[in-house]
Amino acid sequence: MRTRSGLLAAGSVVLAVALMTFTLTPAPAMAQVTRVSPADSAAVLLEAARTFEAEGRSTVAEAVYRLILRRYGDSPAAVQARAALGLLERRDASDGSTELQVWGTLYGAWLGVAVPGAFGADEPEPYGLGLLVGAPAGFFASRTVASRTNLTIGQARAITWGGTWGTWQGFGWREVFDIGEGDAADCIPNVPCDYGGDTDEETFAAMIVGGAVGIAAGALLSRGSISDAQATAANFGALWGSWFGVATGVLADLEDDDLLAATLVGGDVGLAGAAIAAPTLGWSRNRWRLVSIGGLLGGVAGLGINLLAEVDDDKAFVGIPLATSLVGLGVGVAASRDREGGGGRDGMG
Repeated sequence: MRTRSGLLAAGSVVLAVALMTFTLTPAPAMAQVTRVSPADSAAVLLEAARTFEAEGRSTVAEAVYRLILRRYGDSPAAVQARAALGLLERRDASDGSTELQVWGTLYGAWLGVAVPGAFGADEPEPYGLGLLVGAPAGFFASRTVASRTNLTIGQARAITWGGTWGTWQGFGWREVFDIGEGDAADCIPNVPCDYGGDTDEETFAAMIVGGAVGIAAGALLSRGSISDAQATAANFGALWGSWFGVATGVLADLEDDDLLAATLVGGDVGLAGAAIAAPTLGWSRNRWRLVSIGGLLGGVAGLGINLLAEVDDDKAFVGIPLATSLVGLGVGVAASRDREGGGGRDGMG
């Protein structure tokens, strides 16, 4: 078989040399007739690139499109190649499969630690096994979902943020309502009973349940049309709502579970409010980012004022960054007016 392959390869080389010799030594008139123009070469490459793209080989198609632009930039095919390349890049930018797989891998690793913790594992072996199994399982599970659903970035982020936010909510509400903690009345007389302490098992279990509920809610929402801008708005809304919740709680003299509850409620309100307002505002993803950067800069400035002025009062220490972050958000809104519109196009703005 190897000899036959060698003979075929040698024969192919001889045939190629013969063809090259024939084409390089024709009569002048024949050479003029058979010469291929750059425009024709570009058209052939363009057709090949389209074929690759139709077959799902987008990486090869992109390389051929760029070859056309580099070598035949003045040809009519270059105009079509540039347009096709732009569409291909925007389509890749709106593909949420990579983001879902990255998050799925990390979340799988987290479950590899959380599940043994929920069962009260005291030895390191269950956690090591959980990491070895959890991360690959998360990757392959998210890869399977991504390949079957063809999610956009906005839809993928509805799932990933749902899982992340649900995990945080599970932790927080367990702390607020002391879920899983016993009561002194539940103890048997003359029998040692630990009824008042926090237990890691319940905390891990609540976070697992919260994450599962968040993923399910995100998957349900992802069945609709969610742009990258809307997903970004919901993410930032949740974070800013949490900050406003904790700051307001401190100013209202809330403590412990009450302060945590204010933070959780503020985050939920911020998430829901931003998600509802995003389609009406029509801001792009970049504008949401710029506005949030303005608020972050304002908050950092407020913290700097606290340190320079050596503010000791707790309310003032929180109230100043709260006020400056609000000013920063306002400045961000005003400074990003040139980013108006485009909210329906992921990443554009």
